[in-house]
Amino acid sequence: MSFFTEENLTLAREIIGRYPKPRSAMIPLLHIAQAQTGWVCEEAMVEIGELVGTTSAEVLGTCSFYEMFKREPVGKYLVNVCVTMSCALAGAGELMHHAEERLGVRAGGTTPDGMFTLAAAECQAACTEAPCLQVNYRYRYRVDAEQFDQLIDELGAGALGREIPTHGTTARIRQHIPSDRAVGAVPPDDVNEAPVWLASSNGAAGGGG
Repeated sequence: MSFFTEENLTLAREIIGRYPKPRSAMIPLLHIAQAQTGWVCEEAMVEIGELVGTTSAEVLGTCSFYEMFKREPVGKYLVNVCVTMSCALAGAGELMHHAEERLGVRAGGTTPDGMFTLAAAECQAACTEAPCLQVNYRYRYRVDAEQFDQLIDELGAGALGREIPTHGTTARIRQHIPSDRAVGAVPPDDVNEAPVWLASSNGAAGGGG
C-alpha cells in the first residue's frame, strides 16, 4: 500500500520527471510527504527511496540533515522562538517563558490537543526585528507577551488560515514549467547544445541591441 495519496503520487512522479537523475527529486518529495501528514514518517522515506532508486537510509540521511523536516509528529502550528544573541538581548528569554506559560508546555513540547508545538530556534536572520518568531516558518517581528497571546488566540480560532497554513505546507501555488521552457530530463553528459528557450532568448537579446 502506497504511503502517498494518489494525487501526491502523481505529483511525485511528475517532479521526478523533471530531473536527469531521479535522486535529485528527493528533497521535493520529502516536502510532499511532510505536506501530506505534517511530518516525515518511515513509510514515507521507504517509498521515496523506491521512487528515486535509492535506499531509505539515504533518504533518512537527507531528511535528518535539514531542520525543516520533522521525523516525529508536531503540532498543527510549529512556533519557533528565536533565542540567539540579538533576540536574547531584546527579551527572547522572557518571551519564551511567557510562551511556555501560555501554552502549558516546555520548549520542545506539543500541547495535548495537538494544536501547537513550541521550540527554541537559532538565528532567523531578522536581528533588527528582535525578538522574532516564526509560525510554520512565517515571520512575526518584535513580539511581546500581549502580541504572542493575540497570535495564539487567532491561530486557535482559525483566523489566520489564509496567512499561515498548517505545518508542512510549503506553497499554495505549485510550480508549472511550460513545455517550451523545460530543459528536459537529459543526463548532463549527453547535453551538447543550449536549450531551445535559452538560445531563442539570447537571440532576442542580441537582436534588440
